[in-house]
Amino acid sequence: MFDKIKGHEQVVFCNDEETGLKAIIAIHNTSLGPALGGCRMQPYATVDDALEDVLRLSRGMTYKCAAADVDFGGGKAVIIGDPAKDKSPELFRSFGQFVESLNGRFYTGTDMGTTPEDFVHALKETNCIVGVDEVYGGSGDSSIPTAQGVLFGLQATNQVLYGTDLLSDKTYAIQGLGKVGAKVADQLMSAGAKKLYVTDINPLALMDVQALGVKRNVEIEIVAGDEIFNTDADVFIPCALGGILNDRTIDQLHVKAVVGSANNQLLSEHHAGMLKEKGILYAPDYIVNSGGLIQVADELYVPNKERVLRQTKAIYTSLLNIYKRAEEGGMTTVEASNLFCEQRMKSRARRNSFFSHMKRPKWAVRI
Repeated sequence: MFDKIKGHEQVVFCNDEETGLKAIIAIHNTSLGPALGGCRMQPYATVDDALEDVLRLSRGMTYKCAAADVDFGGGKAVIIGDPAKDKSPELFRSFGQFVESLNGRFYTGTDMGTTPEDFVHALKETNCIVGVDEVYGGSGDSSIPTAQGVLFGLQATNQVLYGTDLLSDKTYAIQGLGKVGAKVADQLMSAGAKKLYVTDINPLALMDVQALGVKRNVEIEIVAGDEIFNTDADVFIPCALGGILNDRTIDQLHVKAVVGSANNQLLSEHHAGMLKEKGILYAPDYIVNSGGLIQVADELYVPNKERVLRQTKAIYTSLLNIYKRAEEGGMTTVEASNLFCEQRMKSRARRNSFFSHMKRPKWAVRI
C-alpha cells in the first residue's frame, strides 16, 4: 500500500460506523497552498479501487491548480457508497468532521455522485467546503465556468487547426450531456456549429438537446454509446468518464482534435503519443476543464463572477502556449503541459510559505 501512495504527502482513511461513512482523503502536494479538490461518491468494488482512484485524481488536481494559476495544491476525496442509497445528512456531517481534522490543509466540495446540497451538511462541521449554493455563501454552479472554459479551449484549438478561433461551421461529437456537456452543446449551437453528434446514458438529456437543435436550426445526430468515437466530427468533446482514450478507442477516431471536460481522459499518458501519431491535436484535460476549479478557488477570497470569467479566459492563451511548446519541443501536449506545471510549482513553492505556518488561511472562515 505504501508503494501506491509514494509521492503523496498525506492519505487519510475515514471510517464512522455510526453513519456508515467510509472515505479516503488524499493530499498530493501543497507546494502552492492548501490542497483543493472535490469529493466523489460511488460504490467502489474494493477499498483498493477507491484508493487508486483518489490517488490518481489528487495528483491530477496538483497539476490542474498549477496550470490554472491558483494558490492551491492538489487533493481529492472519495466516499465509498451508492449515492442513490447511502447518503444521509449525518454521513456528510461526519465527513465534514474528518475534513476539519486536517486543520485547513484540504478544501473540498461536490464531484461525481455528490451535490452542493450534500455539503451544506458538511459545512456545519467545517469551513473548508467550497462550491455550495450562493445562499450559503458559496459561488454557485461551477459547471458554468467549466463549460465556458471548454469553449475557450475549443476556440484555441480551432485557431491552431484552422487559423481562426470561430466555432461556427464545424462539427462536434459530445460524449456526455450532464451539467457541463449540455451547456457546451447549447453554446456551440449558439456559436453556429454545423452539426453535433451526441451520446448520453440519459434519454431525457438527449431529447432536450435534440429539441434545442430543432429550435436553433442545428443538426443533431444521436449516436449510441461507443459509436461516438467513430463519427466524422471535426472535434471530439469528452464530457463524461475518464479513461476513454485508449488503444481501442483512439484507433476508431477520425477527428482532428480532442477537447473536453472529462477528468483523466487518457487511460495512460502514453496514449497522448498515439493521438500525436494519428495527427490528432489533444488539449490536456486539466487545462481545459479548470473553469470550475478557478471558481471554487476564487470563492475563498469572497465570490466574484467577473474575476472568475477573466481568469477562465486565460485558458485560451494557456492552451495556445502548450500547443506551441509541444510543437517546438517535439513533445506531446501532455508532456509540454506537465513540464510547464512542474516548472511553475518549483518556481513558486518558496513564495507560498505563507500557508505553512498557519492553521488555516484567514479568508477561509466564512460562517
